[in-house]
Amino acid sequence: MLTVMAKNSRNVVAQMKSKMGLLSIINRSSCNSSANHHHRIPLMAPLARDFKTPASNSLYSTTLFTARRFHSIKAGKQSDSLHTCDSNQFLDFPGGKVAFTHEMMFISESSEERVPCYQVLDDNGQLITGSSFVRVSEEVAKKMYTDMVTLQIMDNIFYEAQRQGRISFYATSVGEEAVTVASAAALTADDFIFPQYREPGALLWRGFSLQEFANQCFGNKADHGRGRQMPIHYGSNKHNYFTVAATIATQLPHAVGAAYSLKMDGKDACSVTYFGDGGTSEGDFHAALNFSAVMEAPVIFICRNNGWAISTPISDQFRSDGAVVRGRAYGVRSIRVDGNDALAMYSAVHAARKMAIGEQRPILIEALSYRVGHHSTSDDSTKYRSSSEIEWWSAQDPVTRLRKWIEFNGWWNDEDESELKSNVKKQMVHAIQIAEKTEKPSVADLFTDVYDVTPSNLREQENRLRETIQRHPQDYTPDFSV
Repeated sequence: MLTVMAKNSRNVVAQMKSKMGLLSIINRSSCNSSANHHHRIPLMAPLARDFKTPASNSLYSTTLFTARRFHSIKAGKQSDSLHTCDSNQFLDFPGGKVAFTHEMMFISESSEERVPCYQVLDDNGQLITGSSFVRVSEEVAKKMYTDMVTLQIMDNIFYEAQRQGRISFYATSVGEEAVTVASAAALTADDFIFPQYREPGALLWRGFSLQEFANQCFGNKADHGRGRQMPIHYGSNKHNYFTVAATIATQLPHAVGAAYSLKMDGKDACSVTYFGDGGTSEGDFHAALNFSAVMEAPVIFICRNNGWAISTPISDQFRSDGAVVRGRAYGVRSIRVDGNDALAMYSAVHAARKMAIGEQRPILIEALSYRVGHHSTSDDSTKYRSSSEIEWWSAQDPVTRLRKWIEFNGWWNDEDESELKSNVKKQMVHAIQIAEKTEKPSVADLFTDVYDVTPSNLREQENRLRETIQRHPQDYTPDFSV
């Protein structure tokens, strides 16, 4: 028996060597010690994988694997030579040929220069000469601006409502309005959005009403989540906006899976997921990027690098040049964008969407946009950063920058501004009044929407909860529906 197994093992190894050329050294006169000459190994013609006969795919040759990978993500053409070769020998290894060098060299931990930040509008709202960007119509530009102003007003009123004890929690988007609104404007309604928790601007763009926002924050019967989520954890099936989960970065792998599903179904759509700089330290971030690159999923990762992960500064978050450089390590095309520039965000996401769907590839966007507000109503950011720092960044307001641009184009004036702010404030006050008066969800709603038939353990929990409420009515609000 052992003799047969040994013989079979030798056959398998021989077959792999013949098919893959594993560890074979190929003599080429294509690489020399000159730093100015780097040989590009020609790629094979694209080879299709036979999904109907899996057995035929059991042994891929190295060249086949390389051609498949490089043809799709163009890694072969995009990769820069890190070192020069002082040998004409190569290691034919799975994944591509690797040149030998006789000099021991380590890859530098970071480049000497930081990755530049793409910008279209300067701080005064003027177009930067020579900048390339996607043109936006007057209608789109005005809607981006009005939604950003609406978001500011909504944040202010809900924040005050929390301070008055009318809602339990809130987190603002102050300073980051352009990141979510402008990116959402560059998408289509068919694209899936997987948010973190600071992206109500994207939901606002898609038509989520102020009343719907208020219903969710007050957790009443009209809330789509039936009061089962804490405030700002929005979700909308109608708008392809997946419900917010407070657990950091868990939405990233979900977005990749959804993107792969869209790809398999041949949909003209992609998925987009948002996360903060702190989320890049979670394992799900790294798993999602690698997953998306290997599966060639049409997904756009938008990192809101706002300088702080609650009280953790980015100086304690990164030793690399932010999040943008991490994409390349996983084979993901990446760009750094001025998140306070609405036109830059719109243009970058518009281009990213086109590449993600047209080329079936993931894209990573790092948006630099300082978090002016506190992390949430549970946070006092003056305990870990100076007031002068906050004031300086407040002056870099993305909303004001966009306003200056649309005013320069003759699309906006002071009268429009006054009318917009007056109307939004009235709508917000009205929405809150209705939300507060609307009945709360019943106890039964806590145990629905998961199982078709409620299991016995949940029925027992529901009965015990009802008994507790009846025994301690003073601990529950009068409008609590048993």
